[in-house]
Amino acid sequence: MVVSHEGVKLRGNRVPTSETELHRQILMERKDLGVLIHHHAPWSSVFACAQKSIPVVSDDMAEVIGGEVRCSPYVPAGRHRELAQAVRQTIGPDACAVLIGNHGVVCGGRTIDEAVVCCQFVEKAALICLQAKSIGGVVPLREELWREERHRYLYRYGKPEDVADIIKDPEDKSL
Repeated sequence: MVVSHEGVKLRGNRVPTSETELHRQILMERKDLGVLIHHHAPWSSVFACAQKSIPVVSDDMAEVIGGEVRCSPYVPAGRHRELAQAVRQTIGPDACAVLIGNHGVVCGGRTIDEAVVCCQFVEKAALICLQAKSIGGVVPLREELWREERHRYLYRYGKPEDVADIIKDPEDKSL
């Protein structure tokens, strides 16, 4: 199914999903995202049904997802524009994922591959948080640290300047 930015069906044999407006509003708001995936994975859905956000708990979560995965309020089925507006406002400018209260998850990325990886990392983060609570609690990363991780991942990861401090200088005799 393909729809325009205005929500008009362009091609496909079925009618657009009832959540088309949700996808459309997020993509219009977040120009850094090119793909969204909506799913109902179990561990992240636990957070959605508890209406609890998932804090940034690991370096890989910071890199791939960005900020905290916030949870929108519950909006009953059939209120498509209201749901879309609530989720669009909740995702914010930093995270590539958002929980839909008492419903599921939306994950995004620049490409389909990034969006799939985002789904995997949201699910991993949810499980980590639930398990960490059983041994004393979650210790989220401080905002300045997760922002540093995200910036590195987006702009330096895999480039020569990212590994400059680990490439040994042959003249350095300290090791």
